[in-house]
Amino acid sequence: MGTYPDLPSYVADTGENLQDVLDRYPQQLIGDDVTSKFGHTKLPYLPKILSISKALPLQVHPNKALASKLHKENPDDFTDPNHKPEIALALSDFEAFCGFKRLGEIEALLQIPALKRFASSTDGAVTVSDSLVKKIVRNMLEADDETIKDTYKTLVSLPEADMGVAAYIPKLAKRLAEQYDESDPGTLVALVLMNYLKLKAGDGIYIPADGIHAYLSGDIVECMARSNNVLNTGFCPKAERNNVDLFCSTLSFSPHSADESILRPESFQRSQFGKTVKYAPPMSEFDMLQTDLQAGENEVLGALGGPAILIATKGSAEMTIKGKKFDLKEGYIYFVAPKQEIEFSAGVEGLLMQIAFVEGSTR
Repeated sequence: MGTYPDLPSYVADTGENLQDVLDRYPQQLIGDDVTSKFGHTKLPYLPKILSISKALPLQVHPNKALASKLHKENPDDFTDPNHKPEIALALSDFEAFCGFKRLGEIEALLQIPALKRFASSTDGAVTVSDSLVKKIVRNMLEADDETIKDTYKTLVSLPEADMGVAAYIPKLAKRLAEQYDESDPGTLVALVLMNYLKLKAGDGIYIPADGIHAYLSGDIVECMARSNNVLNTGFCPKAERNNVDLFCSTLSFSPHSADESILRPESFQRSQFGKTVKYAPPMSEFDMLQTDLQAGENEVLGALGGPAILIATKGSAEMTIKGKKFDLKEGYIYFVAPKQEIEFSAGVEGLLMQIAFVEGSTR
């Protein structure tokens, strides 16, 4: 949903490309503050709905400097010069690999003999550092199929009772192999080195531009900076994997806890009845609101400083802007101009709604 040229949005009543309408009325629909902030009249964010039944590729998005370089060198594959930090807001139970584990957790797993080889060690304890994590990622991605398969067999045979916080590894390894192949290197990178998160509806995560991640299952609202650049290296056919050198050069090798990936909701001061929360990632391109109303409940949202895209993901409501009423039902999507107060009155099924928006002022 939005104005990215690959899959642009169109106005339902007229069939016009949304970007054409924004360009015709930039002051009213984007606002001078936002235009000045970003230097253009395009929406600086790109929201999506994903329903994930099979692991999406193990991937990373290049930061601005690398994205600009790749776009200049290969505009067919890297279609813009922008970075792509993103958030994912769970609409259901949601599983994801996100960022690197704490060094101590990785170190404990690397005492397993079959994993030591990726640290270029065959005996003795392995002491893990950021630089070694980078080396291990590369070694796993460059390993031949037989080495990956052999290591996979070790992972699925590990006794869960002895695995501690990593007790999920044997079963999840089997599941990933069923979806792809026992020789997919993404399985080793994800299970051994990355945080595994199991989230509930309403939970959010933030992925920085150079953060490694893979989404496994669940329904989510995803929103990202205006970009479509991605590097894949696992959970996909070999022909679709990017160069290992390029992939590793993009990564931020700073292991952290799974908790640091969580994006927690904040109270939203312009929510009149307190039914709306805000997810505010550490970036300037967008924030996201979530409104949850029970049957017959009301909410009033104060004016947002910049343009917004609103989607109802459950239930229905009557929406009122400047005295004009609009139907809002599951799957309905609206563009909302800046500085508009919006009233909602939920229907008999209640309402769950998300709004991606940008403010004109710099956070």
